[in-house]
Amino acid sequence: MTRMPGGSARLCDHASVGVLISSPSGLLVFERATPPAGIAPVAGHVDEHGSPEKAAREEVTGEVGLTVTHLQLLFNQWRPNRCRRTPSGPVGHHWWIFKAEVSGSLCPSPRETRAPRWIRPDQLQQHALRTVAYANRRLNHEEFERDPGLEPVWCRFLHDLELVTLPSADLDRIEAVL
Repeated sequence: MTRMPGGSARLCDHASVGVLISSPSGLLVFERATPPAGIAPVAGHVDEHGSPEKAAREEVTGEVGLTVTHLQLLFNQWRPNRCRRTPSGPVGHHWWIFKAEVSGSLCPSPRETRAPRWIRPDQLQQHALRTVAYANRRLNHEEFERDPGLEPVWCRFLHDLELVTLPSADLDRIEAVL
């Protein structure tokens, strides 16, 4: 659990950003080194950053060591996903999803990331299907943590952006495991 100075638990601000970074090699993703389990692009809470745009820029630098040179808001919406912070109201987050152009060399944070990589659309689809298997209880929690698919909250985002294709029934089941 994330703690504030003095040892008290950090409260969730219910505001998060996600940042899609692409290259000719694919989409930049990594396994989360902290809960929730899953493969995901750069993401984080807005709170200490002050604004979604500033959070997106600073999360990219903090998680993967790159500098944002251009940021474009793709959409924003509420998602009922849990996080490791203590909720201060309804469970979920208002998400701002950005597309970023970056410069610099990939220098991932070992505290936040594991196995960063650029993945092609077919690989992204396979990770989404693993999350579907988890949502449909064909994988238990331990199996999903050991070899994760997409972090569940990302499945609908990536589906809406037409980066993965999932049936509505599977998206609804994934929603139940958020």
